[in-house]
Amino acid sequence: MANLSTSNPQRVGSPATPNDALQLLLQGNQRFISGSTVVDLNQSVQLRAQLANGGQSPWAVVLGCVDSRVPPELVFDVRLGDLFVSRTAGQVIDDVVLGSIEFGVKKFSSVMLVMVLGHKNCGAVKAAIQTIQSNGHAEGSIQTLVNAIQPAYESALGQPGDLVENVVNANIALEVEKLISTDLISHAISAESIGVVGARYDLGTGQVEVTIPLS
Repeated sequence: MANLSTSNPQRVGSPATPNDALQLLLQGNQRFISGSTVVDLNQSVQLRAQLANGGQSPWAVVLGCVDSRVPPELVFDVRLGDLFVSRTAGQVIDDVVLGSIEFGVKKFSSVMLVMVLGHKNCGAVKAAIQTIQSNGHAEGSIQTLVNAIQPAYESALGQPGDLVENVVNANIALEVEKLISTDLISHAISAESIGVVGARYDLGTGQVEVTIPLS
């Protein structure tokens, strides 16, 4: 792992493979859990100026939820410029989100990993379940979120355990499946230039658990 210094701010490691990138995220998450983060250095004025002048070379793309308690840069204790992030309620994927992820993969050869990051007790998932079970219709464009999460709800029906968490897990799996089925991302996987992984964040412990292994 790279050494860090305030005189020469640098990324926490330089991943050469998708698994390297995943391990760097998980190592950063362990620092976040233990309270031994290097966040002050990662957000330094010097680093901000360095990135503004030198451009960016992110090494991972993270699709996460808009939940204010799950900011990827903090959860993984990475520096400015390390992550290319897209966030929607329930981390649902539409054409704009998919295009954004593909843009990150295509534009930055430094990108080694795409992670779908769901989280436990997801409010968007809970609201979608309530709307579906009541045969209701959410206000405004919120219904588009319900429609996007409904396949995960149907996939999780009949499974043992907590329905909300089962839908969260099913949603992550379906989103990973959608990503790896696209031509651009599947070609990058075949070339071994990127990997795609699914993970779930625990709001209480801060732990990120891989739920769908690297593909």
